[in-house]
Amino acid sequence: MQNEKELIPHLFRREFSKMVTVIGKLFGLQHIEVAEDIVSETFLIATETWGIKGIPPNPTAWLYTVAKNKTLEYLRRDKVFAEKVGPALALAEESNGQTLALDFSSQNINDSQLQMLFAICNPIIPAEAQIGLALRILCGFGIDEIADAFLSNKETINKRLYRAREKLREAKVKLEMPGEQEISNRLDNVLHTIYLLFNEGYYSTTQNKVLRQDMCVEALRLGVMLSGYEKTNLPKTNALIALMCFHSSRFNARQGSDNAMVLYADQDEALWDKELIRQGNRYLNISAKGNEISSYHLEAAIAQLHSKKDDTPEKWEAILQLYNMLLQLNYSPAVALNRTFALYKARGAAEAIVEAEKLPTQNNHFYFTLLGELYKGIDNQYAKTQFEKAYTLAKTQNDKDVIRLKIKSI
Repeated sequence: MQNEKELIPHLFRREFSKMVTVIGKLFGLQHIEVAEDIVSETFLIATETWGIKGIPPNPTAWLYTVAKNKTLEYLRRDKVFAEKVGPALALAEESNGQTLALDFSSQNINDSQLQMLFAICNPIIPAEAQIGLALRILCGFGIDEIADAFLSNKETINKRLYRAREKLREAKVKLEMPGEQEISNRLDNVLHTIYLLFNEGYYSTTQNKVLRQDMCVEALRLGVMLSGYEKTNLPKTNALIALMCFHSSRFNARQGSDNAMVLYADQDEALWDKELIRQGNRYLNISAKGNEISSYHLEAAIAQLHSKKDDTPEKWEAILQLYNMLLQLNYSPAVALNRTFALYKARGAAEAIVEAEKLPTQNNHFYFTLLGELYKGIDNQYAKTQFEKAYTLAKTQNDKDVIRLKIKSI
């Protein structure tokens, strides 16, 4: 049996976003901060009350009841809010025996979160602000956690979220599911936000492993939520879920006991989550239905091949061909670098060096690390020089440690 110190953080992560989206749906997106304040106050009351009286038999129902009462209290206390919002809520007088229509059923929670997801993934606000709002409103992350994830401070994050909310208010974005055509138009942006949210966790430079893993879990949850709605249960949605499953399966193997990053080739396959790999295969198979091939399909197929530890030229040739397709579909310098590494593994350093020299010089450690890797054993002094450049450009201690080992190995 959990005590209140263990239970409340668990419930906060699980229920905060549900309660905010339901109350936010009732009040409207322009009053989302009020919903956040009400729910935060509800958890504060829980902390104080449960510490004295003990945990109630049904903690979740207790939270929902208090949140409902706090919402009513706010409406009665704030005259301006009550006059502007109250009538729209059809809030009946107590004499009529009616109560506030806060529906915390699982169906309404799911619908509200889906509507909120489409509302905040709006191209009128920057991508990083969309991720921040998703973390706060849909995933229940605190401002401190978001600041940690972005290697920033609370003041900067609060300002970023405030500006994002203001833009949504000015645009009068509504908390409702868009029409079928608008869903089609907006889904790519929603999927991209989830993709970025996952990457923010998976490739994050923060040392907080629990926070990073929680971000990945929440991104995966949002993806699965989309797959449960008929109009968003499309091949590219399932391909993104597959991609996240494959990457998540290696999460525990990517970091050693000393918090040092463990490269793919050195990972202990026994630490890979076989169930997540199985789920990844299932979602990838589902995504194959239809004629569309998205970048998520190609990235998921590459990640699937990485879920098999064998290091054969045939495997890397298959990965190389997928990168060739991905470059044609969605070119980026990072994909070009990865494609060159796959070429090296499939066909050797000589052919990869020719391709690497064609790449535009990039002012990041990944580019020079690749060059160092390719020239190792061919021109060790040149390889060492490239690794040293990479070391200078690396931004995290983990990356510097990995590059230092490469320098020592020459």
